[in-house]
Amino acid sequence: MAHDHHPTDTHKHARSHDHAHSGTDIDWAGMVDHLESQAELFAPLYESALSWLGKEVTEPGLIVDVGSGPGVVSCLFAEVFPGARVLAVDGSEPLLDRARARAERLGVADRFGVLAGELPGALEELDYPADLLWAGHSLHHLGDQRAALAAFAGRLAPGGTLAVLEGGLPSRFLPRDIGIGRPGLQARLDALQEEWFAQMRAELPGSVAETEDWPTLLSSVGLKYARTRSFLIDLPAPASDRARAYAVEIFSRFRDTLTDDLHTEDRATLDRLLDPADPAGLQRRPDLFVLGARTVHTAVRPV
Repeated sequence: MAHDHHPTDTHKHARSHDHAHSGTDIDWAGMVDHLESQAELFAPLYESALSWLGKEVTEPGLIVDVGSGPGVVSCLFAEVFPGARVLAVDGSEPLLDRARARAERLGVADRFGVLAGELPGALEELDYPADLLWAGHSLHHLGDQRAALAAFAGRLAPGGTLAVLEGGLPSRFLPRDIGIGRPGLQARLDALQEEWFAQMRAELPGSVAETEDWPTLLSSVGLKYARTRSFLIDLPAPASDRARAYAVEIFSRFRDTLTDDLHTEDRATLDRLLDPADPAGLQRRPDLFVLGARTVHTAVRPV
C-alpha cells in the first residue's frame, strides 16, 4: 500500500510514494526496485523526520512500520533507535522478503521482524503494543482512513506515539520554463495527478470521503498532543546519477499513466524529456534537480 499521492510519490511504504501507475490498481511487488531506490534517494528526509521523532519518543521498545514496503525506512528506524525491536508490516510478501534481506545486510536482523497481512487487520496479530507506530504514505491506500487510524491507535501502548506521513508538496525536477514546450509543465502534471489520486481513493473498497485535517482526525480517535512538521528533500542541480534515474522513472510513469489526459504539446514534451539521445532530455539536462517536502503528523495515546 503506500504515497503525497500524486501518482508519483511512492514511500510505499517508503512505498516511497510520488506515484505514477497504470490505472489505479497498483502492483506493489512489481514496483519493488523503484520503491527501494526512491526511499534510498529520500533517506536524508527520512533521517531528519526520525531524528525529530526521537526527541519525543525516547527508548521505544517496539516500533511498527505500517506499510513498510521494501523496508528502507524500517531499517532506518532500527539504526536510529538501536535499543528498539522493529516490525515491518505489509500486504506484499515479496516486499517483506526485500525488507528482511535488507535488515540482514545491515546487521539489524536480530531485532527486526516482518508481518504479512492486509491493513489494518494485520495489526491484530501483534504480540505487544507499539511504542511508536509509523504509517508512511500508507494510510491513503485504505478506504476508511478514520477507521484505520482508530485501529492504529488501538495498537499503541499507553504513552505510545502514532506518526502519519501524509501530504506535503509534490516533487519538482525542472525549472518552470525548460526551453521546450509550454512553460509550467509540472504544474499541469500536478493537476492531472490530483485527479488520478481522487479516482484512486474513490475506487478503494469501503472508500469514505474525509477532510484531510490530520491533527483533527488523530484527535477524533482518542489521541492527544497532535504535532505537525514538514521535512525537505533538496538535491540541487546537477543531479546525481541516482536522482537522474529517479526523475526518468517518474516522468516515464507520468507519460504512461496520464497519457490520455495530456495535451498534445505536453505529450510531445514528455517524449523529448524521455529521449536519451535528446540534448533537452532528462538524461542530459544540467538543470535537473529534486526538491520536495513531506509532512509528518504525530499524536500520543493517553496514559
